[in-house]
Amino acid sequence: MKKILLGATAAAVVAAGTFGVVSANAAAPAAAPAAVMADAVNDNTMQTTHLTIEAATKAAQATLDAAEQENQRVSVAVVDRNGNTIVTLRGDGAGPQSYESAVKKAYTAVSWNAPTSVLAGRLANAPTLKDIPGTLFLAGGAPVTAKGAPIAGIGVAGAPSGDLDEKFAQAGVATLGK
Repeated sequence: MKKILLGATAAAVVAAGTFGVVSANAAAPAAAPAAVMADAVNDNTMQTTHLTIEAATKAAQATLDAAEQENQRVSVAVVDRNGNTIVTLRGDGAGPQSYESAVKKAYTAVSWNAPTSVLAGRLANAPTLKDIPGTLFLAGGAPVTAKGAPIAGIGVAGAPSGDLDEKFAQAGVATLGK
């Protein structure tokens, strides 16, 4: 009887051990397939130049300072090459419409790599340009370039004329060249 009891106990231990291994294996996640690794090379990538937040802030402040020297209340926006806003400054007393207008002028200038005063003149030949979302074809936007390519745009709105807005935007661009 001892042999039967000992044999039954041994069988139970083996079964429990086997069940535990099976249970542990069943609970373990399946091995993930190996990740596909590829380095994009040659014509698949390109490098771009971007303004730092410090440079964008410096340009925006110089723009606002130029406007304040002439007692103008404006808003200033600096956008990156993709039209994303990097920094905006709303001067004391700037009108509520000036903020959005400054962003749109900056976006328009960088999109076409041209001052918005020049682009506004193109509306006579292509009036539907004004229908492109996010753009504003009024003077006051200036592109920022590096090696001839647009990398940012500065937009100003709120002065009594677009010529003044653009003059202030150009002051911000000039600061980046120093």
